Amino acid sequence: MKFERKPMVNWYDPKQLAFTSVKTVLSSVFGNFADRRELQAALDQDCKPFDYSQNEELWLDYISDLGDGFNSTFTMAQLLAKEELSLRGKSLKRGDILLMGGDEVYPTPENIEYDNRLRGPYTAAFPKNENDKNRPDVFAIPGNHDWYDGLTNFLRLFTQKRSLGNWKTQQHRSYFALKLPYDYWVIAIDIQLNADIDFPQICYFKEIAKEYFKPNSKIILCTSEPSWVYKSFDIKNDSFDRLQFFIDKVLYGKKDEDYKEKNKNISIEAILTGDLHHYARYETVKDDSRPSQFITAGGGGAFMHPTHTLKEELKGIHERKAELKKTYPPKESSVKLSLLNLLFPFFSRTMLLFFGIYHVFTTWILQTKLSNDSTIMESLAKHNLFKGELSEILGIITNTLFHFPSALFLNLLLLIGIVLFTDTSSGKKKLNYIAGGIHGLLQLVNFYFLLWLFSYNNLNNFPWINNVNEGGQVLLFFAEMVLVGGLISSFIFGLYLTISIVLLKNHITEASSSYRWEGYKNFLRISVKKEGLTIYPIGVKKVVTNWKEFSINDNPRFEGGPINYELIEDPIFIKNEETS
Repeated sequence: MKFERKPMVNWYDPKQLAFTSVKTVLSSVFGNFADRRELQAALDQDCKPFDYSQNEELWLDYISDLGDGFNSTFTMAQLLAKEELSLRGKSLKRGDILLMGGDEVYPTPENIEYDNRLRGPYTAAFPKNENDKNRPDVFAIPGNHDWYDGLTNFLRLFTQKRSLGNWKTQQHRSYFALKLPYDYWVIAIDIQLNADIDFPQICYFKEIAKEYFKPNSKIILCTSEPSWVYKSFDIKNDSFDRLQFFIDKVLYGKKDEDYKEKNKNISIEAILTGDLHHYARYETVKDDSRPSQFITAGGGGAFMHPTHTLKEELKGIHERKAELKKTYPPKESSVKLSLLNLLFPFFSRTMLLFFGIYHVFTTWILQTKLSNDSTIMESLAKHNLFKGELSEILGIITNTLFHFPSALFLNLLLLIGIVLFTDTSSGKKKLNYIAGGIHGLLQLVNFYFLLWLFSYNNLNNFPWINNVNEGGQVLLFFAEMVLVGGLISSFIFGLYLTISIVLLKNHITEASSSYRWEGYKNFLRISVKKEGLTIYPIGVKKVVTNWKEFSINDNPRFEGGPINYELIEDPIFIKNEETS
C-alpha cells in the first residue's frame, strides 16, 4: 500500500494543538452519550476467549504508543517482523501474537493517519503473505488518541478480520481475553478516556473469570495507562482505584458468591501498559504473595518520556509496596536529555512565530494615537532605561494600558494562559503555580523591554526612518519583534520547561514532547512455557534514520540500518508454581 512517510508530531504547532484540543473535547462529550463499547457488546454476544492453550510454547510481542514518526515506528516494526532476534547468544522467535497496548496512532485517529503512521509502515516492514501458514495474529486495545473519533477507525482496522501487514486481526471488540498454555491468560481492558469500565465489558470479563479461570490461573493484565505511576504523582488521581476495582470485583470475584472462592488464589503475574513513552519496571517486594510486575513499555514510536521523575517506591495492587527495578532511558540520561528544552526555539519554530506575532499584534493596539499625543513607541523613544528613567517608562506603559483595555486584556490573556498551563498534578503540586506565575511575568517583562528597546533604538538611530508610521519603520519593528521577540519568548518558555522537568519534576509530557526525542524505543518479547513466563525487554537506543525507499509492484519497501537493539535488563523470569 502507498503511504506518506510522516515526521514526529509537532505538539507545539498551534494549529495542531487547536485541532487536537477540539477532537479531545468532542470525544469526551460524545463518549458520554454514545459509548462504542456498549454497541460492540450488542453486536457481539460471544463471550468466549481466544484459545491458544493447545500450544506447547507460545511467544507474545507487546508494543505500545506507536504510529508516530516514520523512522521510529518503522524501526520497531522491522524488529517485530524479524523471524527471530539474537540477544546474548539466545534466539528469541517472533511473537505468535502481537499485542498493541494503546495509542496506535498519533495525533488523532483519522483514517489517513492510521494509513500513514501505522498500516503503511507495518505493511512495508512485514508484507502480507497469503501463503504463509504461520501468520501471527494481532490484538490491540485503544489509548486516548484512538478514542478521539469515538473509536470509529480503530474498530474498522482491528475488529473486521483485516490484515496489518502479515499480522491478522482477530478481535471483535476493543477489549479481549486470550487463553494461553499452562493456564496463563492475557486480559486486555479498554478504559476509554479515563472513564469507568463499561457494564458490558465488566459482564464479558466476569463471564471469562467465572467460567474459564481455574483456581490457580495466572494473569497478564493489559491496560492503556500506568495508573500506579499516576497515583504516585497525584493522590487525587483515581485511575488506579478503578483498576483495583476491576481486579477485585471482576477477576477475583469478591462479593460474588458464584466464583469468589474458586478465584481467590489466581495471581496477577504482570500488568503491562504504555502511555508513558519509556520503559519502567516496578516489582512488588517479597512477602507471602507472589511478586507482581508493573511494566510500562510505551516505546513503540512516539517521543520519549523522562524517567527521572519516577518514584523509587510506590504502592501496587492491594497496597503492596513496589520498588522501581529498571528504567530506560537511565535516570541520568533522562535528566541530560531534558536539558534540550533550552533549545526550545529550534525545536518549535512555530511557537517562536506565535509569540512574535502575538507581540506585534499587542503593539499594534498599543500604537493607536491618543488625539495629538505621541504614540507609545514615540513616547518610549524619549527615555533611556539605562540612565535611570525606569519610572517614566513604566508610567507611559501604565497610562497607555489604561486607555486601551484591549491591550490590557491581551496581556492578561497571556499571563493567565501561562499560569493555567502550569502542571499542578505532579511534582510540587500547587507550589508549581509560583513557577508558572514567574514565567508569565517574565514573558510580559520581555515584551515591554523589547518594545522600549526597539522604539528607542529605531527612532533615535535610524534618521531616515525616524517617523514611526513610515513603511520602513513598521517593517523593521515587525521583523525585530517576530524574530528577536519570538526567539527570547520561546527561549523563556523552554527555560521554564527545563526548570519544571529537572527541578520541579512536573510537566513530564509538555517538557518531552517539545524536543521529540526518537531514541530509547522498546517493546517486550514474552515466552510462555511450562516452566514459567519469561519477559525480555528489548530496547533501541537510537532508531534508524537512513531508510532508503524502493518499490515492489508499486508497494513501498525500505532498506537501512543496521538496527542496534539490546536487552534493557536481564530477562524477567516468573516461575510457574504449578510445575515446581
